[in-house]
Amino acid sequence: MQHSIKAGEHGPLGVPMAHAVETCVHCGFCLAACPTYQEFGQEMDSPRGRIVLMKQVLEGSLAWTEAQPHMDRCLGCLACEPACPSGVPYRDLISPFRAVAREKMERTSGEKLRRWLAELTIPHPGRFRLALAGAKVGRAMGGLVPEMLRPMLSLAPAKVPDAVTLPSVTAAQGERRARVALLAGCAQQVLDPDINVATIEVLTRNGIEVVVPQAQGCCGGLSWHVGNLPAAQAFARQNLNAFPADVDAILTNAAGCGSAMHEYHLILRGTPDEARAAAFEKRVMDVSVFLMKLGLREKPQAVQVVGGGAGGGLKVAYLDACHLANAQGVREQPRALLRTIPGAELCELANAHLCCGSAGTYNLDQPETASSLGAQKAQAVLATGADVVASGNIGCLTQLKVHLEKLGSPVRVRHTMQVLRDAYRAGEAEKAGK
Repeated sequence: MQHSIKAGEHGPLGVPMAHAVETCVHCGFCLAACPTYQEFGQEMDSPRGRIVLMKQVLEGSLAWTEAQPHMDRCLGCLACEPACPSGVPYRDLISPFRAVAREKMERTSGEKLRRWLAELTIPHPGRFRLALAGAKVGRAMGGLVPEMLRPMLSLAPAKVPDAVTLPSVTAAQGERRARVALLAGCAQQVLDPDINVATIEVLTRNGIEVVVPQAQGCCGGLSWHVGNLPAAQAFARQNLNAFPADVDAILTNAAGCGSAMHEYHLILRGTPDEARAAAFEKRVMDVSVFLMKLGLREKPQAVQVVGGGAGGGLKVAYLDACHLANAQGVREQPRALLRTIPGAELCELANAHLCCGSAGTYNLDQPETASSLGAQKAQAVLATGADVVASGNIGCLTQLKVHLEKLGSPVRVRHTMQVLRDAYRAGEAEKAGK
C-alpha cells in the first residue's frame, strides 16, 4: 500500500510501522479471520480497515481521536497474520501505534482510572492479590461501584488460591537432560499458581532442571498492548538482567508472556538494549515446544473418566491461545503432548481461529465484545462434549472459567501442563493401588 508516512517523525517505531503499512495490498483475506469484524461487520473494525486508519493518522490526514474507537476495539489477537498472503506484520503496527498515540488519545476520567488500576496491580502479584481481596468488598457494594469499574469486579474470582512460593532451583529427576529458566508470570501466580507447579513437575520428571529467577518481573505485555512503552521497556530490561545465560532455554507457559518476550527487540528498539533484546528473545520458547524438541522421557498414563470418551478415556478440547498459535506459530506441539496420554481423545473447537475475548485487559476495556466472544467460545467447548478444555494461556483459561460457569457447565478448565501432570499422577496412583 502506498503511503506518505514520514517515519522519522514517529521515533524509533516509525520505520516498522511504515513497513507494515506498505506490505498490505488491501486484499481482504484478513476479514474472515478477524473477531471484531465478525462482531461489528464494518470495515474500520477489520485489520485492513485499521491499517488504512493508522496510515492516515501517521500521514497526518486523519485526527488521532477519529481512529481511536476502532484501535481500542482491536483485540491484538493477530489472527490476521496467518491469514495474510502478503505477510503483513500487523504486530509491528498495532502496539507501536498505540504507543505513539498514547498521549494523543482522549480518555474519560473513568477510563483513565481503570487503566491506571489495571497497570498498578495486575503486573505485580502481591498488589494483584490484594486487589482481588478488595473485589469482595466491591461486589458487596453492588450499584455503589462506578460503572466503569464493574467489569473488574465481574471477572474477579470468588476465591483466590493460596499463594505458592516457587523454589529458585528444582533439580531434575534422574539424569539431567537440560537446564531451563522459567518465567513465572504475574497474573498467573495469583489466579492459578498450580500452573507453574504443574509445569515444573512435568519438566523435572523429564530430566529438566528448572531455575526460577527471583529478580524477574512481568513480561511487559500488558503495558505494551495498551501503549505504555516506558513501562514495557522497564519490565523488558528487568527480565534481560534477571535471566541467566547458562540455561538451554527460557521457557514460558503463558502465551501472552511468550509473545511479549518475542517482541523485546521492538519494545527496546532505538535503545542501547535493542541488540541484547534480539539475542534474548531467540532463547525464549513455549514449554510445549521445548518438551517436544527434547522428547518426553517419562510417558504419561491413561486417565479414566466416568462417562468419558471411548473406553472411558479422557476427552480433551484444546483451545488455541491466540498469542501461542498466531503470534508464535505454536499449534501442533501442545496437541502432540496431549495425544501422548493413552486413551485420550482430542477434540477441536468450531471457529477455533476466533479469539475468546480475553486479550490482556480487553475484557476490562471492551466488556460487551469480550463477553460475546467468551460466550461463543464456551458454547464451542460444550459442543465437543469434552471432560476437560485445555489451553496455554492464563487469560484464556480465566475467560473460559467465567463463561462456562455462567452456563452451569461441569467441564474442567486446565492448562496443558496441568493435564499432563494429572496424567502422570494418575499413573502413580494406579500403581500404588495395585
